[in-house]
Amino acid sequence: MSTNRPPRTPAGPSDSVGAVVSDARQRRSILIAVSIALMAVIASVTGLNVAQPDLAVDFDASQSTVLWIINVYVLSLAALLLPLGAVGDRWGRKPVLLAGLTVFGVANVVAGLAPSAGVMLAARVLSGVGAAMIMPVTLAVITSSFPEQERGRAIGVWTGVAGGGGLLGMFLSAVLIDVANWRYLFVLPLALVVAALATAWRSVPDSREASPHSFDTVGSLASLVAVVGLIFFLHEGPEKGWAAPGTVVSLLTGIAGTVGFVAWELRHRAPLLDVRLFRERGLASGSVALLAVFGVQAGVSVVLYPFFQTVFGWSGLRSTAALLPMAGLMMITSGVAPRLAERVGARATMVAGILLTAAGLALLATLVSVDGGYLAVLPGMIAMGTGMGLSMPPATAAITSALPRERQGVASALNDVTREFGTALGVALLGALLSAGYRSAITPRLDGIPAGTADAAREGIANALEAAHGPGARALVRAARESFVDGWQTAMWAGVAIMAVLVVGLLARGPRNPAPTAEHGTGASETVAS
Repeated sequence: MSTNRPPRTPAGPSDSVGAVVSDARQRRSILIAVSIALMAVIASVTGLNVAQPDLAVDFDASQSTVLWIINVYVLSLAALLLPLGAVGDRWGRKPVLLAGLTVFGVANVVAGLAPSAGVMLAARVLSGVGAAMIMPVTLAVITSSFPEQERGRAIGVWTGVAGGGGLLGMFLSAVLIDVANWRYLFVLPLALVVAALATAWRSVPDSREASPHSFDTVGSLASLVAVVGLIFFLHEGPEKGWAAPGTVVSLLTGIAGTVGFVAWELRHRAPLLDVRLFRERGLASGSVALLAVFGVQAGVSVVLYPFFQTVFGWSGLRSTAALLPMAGLMMITSGVAPRLAERVGARATMVAGILLTAAGLALLATLVSVDGGYLAVLPGMIAMGTGMGLSMPPATAAITSALPRERQGVASALNDVTREFGTALGVALLGALLSAGYRSAITPRLDGIPAGTADAAREGIANALEAAHGPGARALVRAARESFVDGWQTAMWAGVAIMAVLVVGLLARGPRNPAPTAEHGTGASETVAS
């Protein structure tokens, strides 16, 4: 990171109330508590993906309603991350964490017992509110409680859980769907909440920012409008069309909110997020790296799952289990990355991780075929999981180190918002490329297929497999699977291109320090060990 730090907007005196924890056993308990809490939040992002048919039948709901049940959680989570991260800084991270866990737990009970789609939607919104209280505080507690020499490794554990938790949650959800029903999906996050509450109550210290300035309410509202508009645009674009009125209005709303947020933050004496900090190369490069890596991860996961189901003909549980090597390697290498960054530098570690991720995408683009089987997919998944695990911790540390200890709730929230934007963008972009590539590839293969069947086949591979009946069924299935692989290759090469651009950017403007976890003074009083 550059040592020439940009000037911050004057915010007057501000004291940090809290302390680095001196007891090693307490620090381990803190890490366990926040990791369990984070796992509950992350697992709930993907957990309901495997239950879409069951939700539609039980609630007599349309596919659009089912998708909203899944996506409204992410929408409310992303929209409230920055404001509630700042609330944790002001009111105290421990009480906000405990309150968030309580809200999240109650919402999951309501969701598990929901009698209708309307109640389920309300419960999912409330879950998102609780998750937005939990997620930024978990990382802020680590950065404010751990000494500098241990902080990087703790962040590595946190990023491993954040990166692999979604796939693990999806696998456990698939198991529960097979042996029970969708209502039991809420037992896992509820159990994690209880465990996190018990551990956090005993071990997590309270820390907060004491500021003479009022809370940035206008900035909070502007950030909410910006995030809701942009996330809604990315979610609705692939389904409703990028030029649909609702999609365009969402984009314009998101842009207006973003412009208003930046303009207000530049003027406010105590901004929610000092946007001048993005001049700092560590913060900027870390944010861009997380955006791209999480985007590619989410996009690849979204296309891998239907690939296993439709091209290989696997069950949902088997398809989810097939993704676990990538998740496991991501979590393992996330623990190794901080040590590597200390030895060779954060930028070198991030670049190595991105190059491995690009190599994995290239392997997925070149080796995968209809007849290749799982062993053709596995090398690319191994390279991707390893690369993403190496790149995420130093990128996260670059963001958290750009803000002082008393502003770690906002730093953590910025980190989380970047991840959510990346996820939404990756799903929209790679999903759209896969769909467009599939339609382009299958059209010339439909000669001689009845018009109605051909129209259904163009909609997607699942529609093609459903419409495949009669004498030409086998040929149609083969054509659909080969076309899916063609679209898949387009999406994977697009991911390679994104990673290549990211590598160039990191080499030019990546963080300079070997391990971007240094403390930054802001005139606040120093915290002492307790």
